[in-house]
Amino acid sequence: MSTSSSSAPSKTLMDFFQPPSKRIKTTPTSLSIPNATDANANANANANANASSASLSVDQKLRVDYNKHLAKSKRNLKTCLDRVSNSEGVVKLEELLVEDTWLEALSGELQKPYALSLSKFVESEICSSSNDAVYPPSHLIFNALNSTPFDRVKAVILGQDPYHGPGQAMGLSFSVPEGVKVPSSLVNIFKELKEDLGCSVPRHGNLEKWAVQGVLLLNAVLTVRKHQANSHAKKGWEQFTDAVIKTISQKREGVVFLLWGNSAREKSRLIDATKHHILQAAHPSGLSANRGFFGCRHFSRTNQLLEKRGIDPIDWQL
Repeated sequence: MSTSSSSAPSKTLMDFFQPPSKRIKTTPTSLSIPNATDANANANANANANASSASLSVDQKLRVDYNKHLAKSKRNLKTCLDRVSNSEGVVKLEELLVEDTWLEALSGELQKPYALSLSKFVESEICSSSNDAVYPPSHLIFNALNSTPFDRVKAVILGQDPYHGPGQAMGLSFSVPEGVKVPSSLVNIFKELKEDLGCSVPRHGNLEKWAVQGVLLLNAVLTVRKHQANSHAKKGWEQFTDAVIKTISQKREGVVFLLWGNSAREKSRLIDATKHHILQAAHPSGLSANRGFFGCRHFSRTNQLLEKRGIDPIDWQL
């Protein structure tokens, strides 16, 4: 179902996003039984509210939708952080996946024998090391799933394992927190975005805005030991993230999978190409970006595919 066509740059949809206004506190009043006049007044008020909602522009509706899901993502993050902070020991992996839609979609996955062994391994790695020797921080291990609900997934960008330098990993593939130097692969992603859609190159590498819009930024392995790439590979993470991909393939339709590099391309075997779109290219690393990543136009192609299904496109501008 993938397509090789390209189009003119998509318009930026998120330039108008502002934090939602504060709610006005009201003084509670005693309960009373409404009379006919009150009922008519309420009906008129509801009609006016509906008319006002209907008159919202496309940009305003997108802003409201984005802010609603950003708030949910922040609540999930706080829940994880509280569980880690309030724990007397190491929190079990199953307690760090808190997004309800994924808990339902992956029901029982983290109770399987391989996942229990994986949990014990990660716990032992954290316990036997210093506080910052396993990345990302515990509350961010499932950040990709906690930030992008199952029923919101529009596209999937697969990575390998987390960045292994201090302060880099944040549980979203290719993403780093604001204030951290943007890694070379992400620099090349931004270069392709500029050529493809005319996006200006951001000063940071935090891709949270993509995740909240429905881009699942999923690594194949979700933890790593400090300064040791692939140190947590083949411990069970691959089986779990394969289950995530297969679940999306089986239970959803029309999702765009962006597979960059050989490791990601191998995951195409898990995806039903009759139901989903698979876009493949070279990895954006400095070693391979010139061998097929630059010029792939995956960002505009993703939006074309989404729009054909009547789905709001991704605003890739950060």
